[in-house]
Amino acid sequence: MALSEIDRNLLDRCLTAKPRAWEDFVDRFMGLVVHVVNHTAQSRSIRLAPEDREDLIGEVFLSLVKDDFAVLRQFRGKSSLATYLTVIARRVVVHQLLKRKSPSAVGGEQSADAIPGGSLAGRNGHHFEDRVSDREEVARLLEELEGTEAEIVRLYHL
Repeated sequence: MALSEIDRNLLDRCLTAKPRAWEDFVDRFMGLVVHVVNHTAQSRSIRLAPEDREDLIGEVFLSLVKDDFAVLRQFRGKSSLATYLTVIARRVVVHQLLKRKSPSAVGGEQSADAIPGGSLAGRNGHHFEDRVSDREEVARLLEELEGTEAEIVRLYHL
């Protein structure tokens, strides 16, 4: 889907610092960013506390305004603005989740102190890094399977 006229106008208003442009931008895309944060955490089996969710949402919007809207200025309009923002938001969230894990934890385990509230701990005793690498490995292997076999593996592991 191409860039809509509404989004083009909103983007132009933000980049030229028109009054209320940023507020309108946030109003329009807040739901999208919240969805990306929730989906990204959920797909990695990470439970987010409300304050962690808010921090991640804030990080996404901060990355958009950083360096005089540099990320938005790089948008070329070859997709919808929502698609572009989804990719940006996912990258920011993944980066923040990886950054928040404790590199100093003993034995590679996630420290509850590494994340505000200790809320990013995984289920079933799996460690964050293991879950990420396991999921990537399963996704890579799924590409080699076809039909019913792929569906069975996908349903079991994902």
